[in-house]
Amino acid sequence: MTAAGEQPTPSITEATLEGIAADGIWAPGPTVSPAAAAVATALLAALRGEASGGLPPELERLTAEVRERATIDLPHILTEEGFKLSALSVKLNDGEPHPVVIVPAGWSPLGWLPFLYAYLTLARRGYHVLAYTPRGIGDPALLSTSEGFIDVAGPKDRADGSRVIDYAQDHFAPSSVGFLGESYGSGISQLVAAHDRDARVSAVVALSTWGNLATSLYDNGTRHLAAVNGLIAFTGGDSLEEKFDQETCEVLRDFLAGENLRRVVAWGTERSPEAYADLTNERGIPTFVSNTWHESLFPVGQAIEAFTRLTVPKRLNLWIGDHGAPEGPGLAGLLSGVPFPGLREPMREAYDWLDHHLLGADNGVADWPEVNSQVMFSYRTAPALGGGDRITEPARREPSESWEAVVAGRELWYLTGTRGTGDGALAETPAADWSRDFSGGEPTAATAMDTILQTGQKEWFGNPKAYDLGKFERSDLLVWSTGPLTGESGVARRIRGTATVRLDVSSTDGDVTLVAYLFDIAPDGAARIITHEPFTLARGPRSGGHSVSWALQPTAYDLPDGHALALVVNSRDDLYSFVGTEGSTVTVSSPGDGEARLELPLG
Repeated sequence: MTAAGEQPTPSITEATLEGIAADGIWAPGPTVSPAAAAVATALLAALRGEASGGLPPELERLTAEVRERATIDLPHILTEEGFKLSALSVKLNDGEPHPVVIVPAGWSPLGWLPFLYAYLTLARRGYHVLAYTPRGIGDPALLSTSEGFIDVAGPKDRADGSRVIDYAQDHFAPSSVGFLGESYGSGISQLVAAHDRDARVSAVVALSTWGNLATSLYDNGTRHLAAVNGLIAFTGGDSLEEKFDQETCEVLRDFLAGENLRRVVAWGTERSPEAYADLTNERGIPTFVSNTWHESLFPVGQAIEAFTRLTVPKRLNLWIGDHGAPEGPGLAGLLSGVPFPGLREPMREAYDWLDHHLLGADNGVADWPEVNSQVMFSYRTAPALGGGDRITEPARREPSESWEAVVAGRELWYLTGTRGTGDGALAETPAADWSRDFSGGEPTAATAMDTILQTGQKEWFGNPKAYDLGKFERSDLLVWSTGPLTGESGVARRIRGTATVRLDVSSTDGDVTLVAYLFDIAPDGAARIITHEPFTLARGPRSGGHSVSWALQPTAYDLPDGHALALVVNSRDDLYSFVGTEGSTVTVSSPGDGEARLELPLG
């Protein structure tokens, strides 16, 4: 096995790292960007004293410092059944007591390898580090791959985590134990901390995490197909059977086919930190959580719901973008110079959390508010060389005492029938006894994103997806909008929290999927997405109407003065499952006893 295939150790330049800092860690596929993989491979070679193609001076100093202070090892940690978990150990050798930070790898063919820069950063801050790849994860050709079948953060992964703690205690004799995880590793971190038989975990950092795996993948009767298909493709295997045991294969096949979904929900709930919040609270485990507003794998709403159940010292950071985009560069490699201010904040605060709770640092963490939300697209940008924009001033962040305190009030907008343009209005007074039709099952230009991970990563770096309201296919969707809105200090509406939609729906097919989107519309018709959420009604009425209400994903968004709000409803988005028949007629209506409306949360 090799670190990253049979290729020579790559040469890393400052331009390589500048590319990660400017473009992120995700490449199409989805997969880890070649630049991030190359940096990790070169760092590992340097740590092992192997010939390398070269590192920038700053990384050379970092690796030399860690090599001087620590012993590097690549152990295998045995599971209860005897499977070998691939691991990287960084043991500080000054003879002083130090905490250990255990880092379960994310869901990636590269296992623990991509975030090697973060392990070196932790060692420099005074931690032993033990990174490991959860069972079954990784490309079999790589040394960072673990044996066994993927348990998807189930009971076997929890037991494995405790055995990793056993190894850490024997190997490091640490003063305390903390967990830091990104994505898959973040969920495992929370679950191991809640279940470890001897309650040995003193703090957790959970980055781009989930709170409820069941509702992350299946909510409002709708399956999040693109997310699951992407995860299956990202295991490092060629088939379900190669990477998953028989039971998990059956669950995943049921999910993909839309069958036995109660079993799928039970399986996901068992793997949800939210289900064990009481254990976390009883153990008093300080928990740091981060997520993104346009998260495509673990939507932000479920993470917030899980967070609110915690009564321990806790912190919730919410960022622009998608899964892993804010933390990725800081995990994979950042030099002193960064493309825009604030790029270091996601990981700096994560490390500060560990420093306070594991090293006893008096660094202000004790006085942090529970929540800090970045306001979407409030950054300033300028044209970048090569196209697109670059951030010149970071987006504004808003601290809050709690998630509940984020919302100061609510505003009702009522959906109307068609007006002269053919669209409906969002009006301040109720409008009843109207109905509007559209053709179901057709893809439209109104989509949540072009590609999971990629679209949101571009948002994080200052290039949110642009929409054109005029090009939305009116035969295949419905639009309601306000006129231009005004407010104070250049902001027409401070949208904070969870919007809800209520309407009546029927379909000539009976079954119907609806996807609601909320857009910011500029005076020239250019649009940006604020939030969205699907809803599926199975075996609904073919005529008449069935009242449905559902919550969109939470958000923090400032609508500029002179801009309008638009609510768009269609029946198909490539992120999600679809029920019904292409070409069916979907009817949305507003009866007198329950007018169709949008409830907007305001800060």
